[in-house]
Amino acid sequence: MRVWRRILKAKIKEIEEKFDSEIRNVSLPEHLEETRVKYLGRKGVLTSLLKQVSALSNDEKPVFGKLLNDLKNNINTKISEKLVDIKSAKKTETKLDITLQGNKPVIGHKHPLTLITQEIKEIFFGLGFETVTGPEIETEYYNFEALNTPADHPARDEHDSFYITSKDLLRTHTSPVQIRVMEKQKPPIRVIAPGRCFRRDATDATHSPIFHQVEGLAIDTNITFGDLKGVLEVFAKQLFGRQTKIRFRPDFFPFTEPSAEYAFSCVNCKGKGCRICKNTGWLEIGGAGMVDPEVFKMMHYDAEKYSGFAFGMGIERIAMIKYHIHDIRMFFENDIRFLRQF
Repeated sequence: MRVWRRILKAKIKEIEEKFDSEIRNVSLPEHLEETRVKYLGRKGVLTSLLKQVSALSNDEKPVFGKLLNDLKNNINTKISEKLVDIKSAKKTETKLDITLQGNKPVIGHKHPLTLITQEIKEIFFGLGFETVTGPEIETEYYNFEALNTPADHPARDEHDSFYITSKDLLRTHTSPVQIRVMEKQKPPIRVIAPGRCFRRDATDATHSPIFHQVEGLAIDTNITFGDLKGVLEVFAKQLFGRQTKIRFRPDFFPFTEPSAEYAFSCVNCKGKGCRICKNTGWLEIGGAGMVDPEVFKMMHYDAEKYSGFAFGMGIERIAMIKYHIHDIRMFFENDIRFLRQF
């Protein structure tokens, strides 16, 4: 038995030294797997040695069994560590060559509607107007009633709106922001209110259920319709060029009196007539007028002392004119080929 002990101990030491020598030279995962099978496989070196333990006494079997088990665990650990080293070495081989031309990162930029909104805000800032915002979910009071549009008013039928409750809806214009400003402060007031609006419009080349507006309000003593025309004319010339002209035509809005629809001379044909302006030489922009005295009364303003004007325009409309875009849907499709042009 003593001979067997010496032989087995020597054999275990020999196997461990031989394994260490072989794994040191392994550099590929497939060769590492071959080494594992050689030592730990069903017909491997350790399996053969384990069969020889049966010749030992019952007292010696646990001792040599533990030695063989420790050897097995040691081999498994070294194989796992070697696999990590091989993978790490492979990554190191594929180092970044800084002399190669790299890929230029794609840098985002502002959406055309954002660009137009910023330009509009800058122009009106130069004219003394402050930019204000308000909630997109409004009550009927702010969206209609405070703007001289009661429940039985025929103009209410024109607003086919997205109602959330019987009294709350997605705002159909940004005019409610003007009411909120008038509630909080007394004249003088000069504000513009850009923002997103919602109406139940069928989607086509010029309509969308989601769109953007900017509306303006100026209230002070001795404000006239001439001031309204002057402000919009300066705005038109700064946005589209000094050659731009402005035209007013009578119209009706519940919250202004008198009211007007205003248009700019066509930026494409310079007023001569073309396909874009339908050969009229003019491009319709929006509505405007003097603030109705009834609105002043609801805000507890002295209509005898104060006067003011209000105007509104579609931001998509302005962007389509300035950038020569013929379909409003392009603003919302997120087509990179379209957006990269701006």
